[in-house]
Amino acid sequence: MAATHCDVLVVGGGITGCSTAWHLAGYGARVVLLEQFDLNTQASGRNAGSLHGQIQYASFLEFGDEWAHGFLPALKFLARSLEMWKGLSETLDTDLEVSLNGGLLVAETPEQMRGIERKVAIERSAGVESDILDLPDLLRIAPYISERMVGAQLCRVEGKVNSMLAAPAFARSAISRGVDVRINTGVNVVEWENGLFTVTTTTGKVSAERMVLATGNELNDFAYLWGRDLPIFDDPAQVGATEPVAPTVHHLVYYAGGALTFKQAKAGTLLIGGGWSSDIDPVTGHNRVNPHNLIANMRIALRVVPSLAGVRLIRTWPGRGLATPDLGPIIGRVGPQGLVLGTYPHMGLTAGPLMGRVLARLVLDLQPELDLAPFSPSRF
Repeated sequence: MAATHCDVLVVGGGITGCSTAWHLAGYGARVVLLEQFDLNTQASGRNAGSLHGQIQYASFLEFGDEWAHGFLPALKFLARSLEMWKGLSETLDTDLEVSLNGGLLVAETPEQMRGIERKVAIERSAGVESDILDLPDLLRIAPYISERMVGAQLCRVEGKVNSMLAAPAFARSAISRGVDVRINTGVNVVEWENGLFTVTTTTGKVSAERMVLATGNELNDFAYLWGRDLPIFDDPAQVGATEPVAPTVHHLVYYAGGALTFKQAKAGTLLIGGGWSSDIDPVTGHNRVNPHNLIANMRIALRVVPSLAGVRLIRTWPGRGLATPDLGPIIGRVGPQGLVLGTYPHMGLTAGPLMGRVLARLVLDLQPELDLAPFSPSRF
């Protein structure tokens, strides 16, 4: 069977890959997208839907002020992507349930507030809008928060989205632009010769002059193309969801005293996470919920939001995630001419709309819209 030929082959059917394919088609490229499972079934579709725009407090405590200053280009990347989220439902003709009412990082002690104030000062140097709230101000906009808290940061650019909707919406719109989307299609081997990539898949061959790898945790499956593994590693997480309750929570909520994200979906469900690790089943290799971490997560949620005591948890699920040594994205050209890759650790959902445009422009040799040097694979 003759190989299907296209201008650009995109591998990976999460939000980064689907966004990339959509942008590429908008630039006039003939595109094939390959996904080994169904669309959006890995990291970008198995999280709680947080749209992040601030430096994560636990990372700030672990790595310090100098690291935070170095992270600012990655923070600005998120800010630009958040701007894209504002009009994305209309652009993709799908209600993505985007809400950008802000993120609350609540503190229980004066020491935590001092740390938050240091972090906010660094973020403001990058143009991130944040307010420092005392307890009365906090309770006025979030009366469900425990009165044992002392204050909070309100990061105005943050919010939430339904993570199950965004990548498929990009894919549907990409298909309407002529993209050939192939699910349940694994890549067996990639060969490059005379400026052409020939990819043998489980459903046939595809050839292209250019290729984008947007496979997240599986990027190193293709490391033979550039000769060394990238420093990425799995960081699996899990999420809990409650029964629907009356509209109460209008912000993305974090806690400076422990791992927590807390938000309310459009349907009324409260989504509780924060990066608590899930397990890997030793037999199947699949993620599974860690019950001890689930209990610990719920205890912290109750400490911050005491009214949760009367609400039933009805569903939990394990997610996927990846990390890099400096928590920054990896974006750039690698290996043979025409090959680019991109991944944003932990916050790939937030970064997805901009990541797609950046990778599309990069692989088409168009002028980049921002400096990609801080994200180069060669920095490691």
